[in-house]
Amino acid sequence: MFRKILLGLVAAILILGALAFFNRKEIILYMVTHTGRVDVAPNRPVEWMQGPAAAALAPSERPPNIIFILADDLGMNDISTLGGGMAGGRVKTPNIDRLAAQGALFSTAYSGTGTCAPSRAMLMTGRYPTRTGFEYTPTPPGMSRIVPMFANEMRTGLPPTEQVKENEKLMPPFAEQGLPGEEVTIAEVLKERGYHTVHIGKWHLGNEAPFRPNDQGFDESLDMASALYLPAGDPRGVEARLDFDPIDKFLWARMQFAASYNDSDWFEPGGYLTDYWTDEALKVIDANKNQPFFLYLAHWGIHTPLQATKEDYEAVGDIEPHRARVYAAMMRAVDRSVGRVMDKLEEEGLADNTIIVFSSDNGGAGYIGIPEVNQPYRGWKITLFEGGIRVPLFVKWPAVIQPGTVVDEPVAHIDVMPTLAAAAGAALPAGVEIDGQNLLPLATGTGTVERKDDAIFWSSGYYKVVRAGGWKLQVNGRQQKSWLFDLNTDPTEQVNLADSQPEKLAELQALIDAHWKDARAPLYPYTIESPIKIDHTQADAYVEGEEYVYWPN
Repeated sequence: MFRKILLGLVAAILILGALAFFNRKEIILYMVTHTGRVDVAPNRPVEWMQGPAAAALAPSERPPNIIFILADDLGMNDISTLGGGMAGGRVKTPNIDRLAAQGALFSTAYSGTGTCAPSRAMLMTGRYPTRTGFEYTPTPPGMSRIVPMFANEMRTGLPPTEQVKENEKLMPPFAEQGLPGEEVTIAEVLKERGYHTVHIGKWHLGNEAPFRPNDQGFDESLDMASALYLPAGDPRGVEARLDFDPIDKFLWARMQFAASYNDSDWFEPGGYLTDYWTDEALKVIDANKNQPFFLYLAHWGIHTPLQATKEDYEAVGDIEPHRARVYAAMMRAVDRSVGRVMDKLEEEGLADNTIIVFSSDNGGAGYIGIPEVNQPYRGWKITLFEGGIRVPLFVKWPAVIQPGTVVDEPVAHIDVMPTLAAAAGAALPAGVEIDGQNLLPLATGTGTVERKDDAIFWSSGYYKVVRAGGWKLQVNGRQQKSWLFDLNTDPTEQVNLADSQPEKLAELQALIDAHWKDARAPLYPYTIESPIKIDHTQADAYVEGEEYVYWPN
């Protein structure tokens, strides 16, 4: 008995000592994020399917190859063509600039929403969440507990970030938080046209059948199994950890350095993630150069965690603060990827009849603490201000689109799917309402697009937005607040006209009401409600009275 009591006292002392030595929140973070970790095998070669050894038709006589390169969380100001480039223009993007100059630049392009997964669903389907139900970004286990716990400690002055515990009970498993299998993706449309379809990189639309890339029209998928660019502390890289960001804490604690091919067991990528995916993309081009192919190269860059190669870190120079230098180095790797893909197409004689599309899933994130990424626009990722949803959109197709084409008409990610289908000569799915428009008439100067009410919509739960006729209305149901802007005269959303223009407010509110009148309910509920500052980064102290918007996810 005495021995049991003594052991109990020792255990209690050890637990109390640990709680005294470590922050209680850090212990919870460790416990939540280290459950269910996966064994990762050493790197192994990907055995890509090989297309025909010889072409039946010349490249110019086949449907165009299509390569869609999607960056993650890239700000407009990160690209030198659009905003000058990182660090006041010190870090240029020459390869992305070359792509933009050689085709059509859509100067007023928008993502599907202010976060990644719903935007990607719109890119794949050409449909709004009001039809698909894919409203919120899938949330990994433990994230809805960890993020509010740390956010409320870090964001002094702001209202609290809240975990919606009653909704947790309604959530499907993380792997099943995906795009419904009955939705028809651009990969499925192109596959019907005879294309070989390949996905490389981030998917984020579900990790089990029927949600996986291979279930949604892709013949092959080299998937981002987890979210590190290199193993933590790897001597090949340089890291920047963001002590002010709860998402960053979660990623470093939870994520691993891993990939999966066609739903295989996890294995280590063959190098820094952005470069590795590019290496494999070039192999895909080589394997399929004699047949039409669709390559969806969905980079993780430049999303956190901030990890760059030492070579890129040295190349960008002495940028301060350290996190901005790592971020700039990561952007250099994304730009290099675009250049390598373009050069490979030239080498193989495929460039003229290959469409390359470049975009980002949403705007730059305020939680990285780098204030200039979305300049001159207000807002960040996780808002529907222009900084959260204005994105680059460049389309190069030398056989059809004239170099130097600039399109100023507003377009959005829902337009990508019908545009690529039209370019391939593929039929849109029968009986399916497609919200997007074919942009080829704009890109070729042969016509316009007819969009109902001239309106584009965005949403995340009770936060709903419409742009129509150059005006933009944002409505946040939780805050009972509206922001009305005349983008014709105020493109950076400085002057809220909601009180002074009641007729215009009512007109746009009617469009919002009509759009959501018969909307499909979200597939699963939101579990976090976060206040997001509009004008300052997460690294900045909250200023009393500054504007913020609540975001449910």
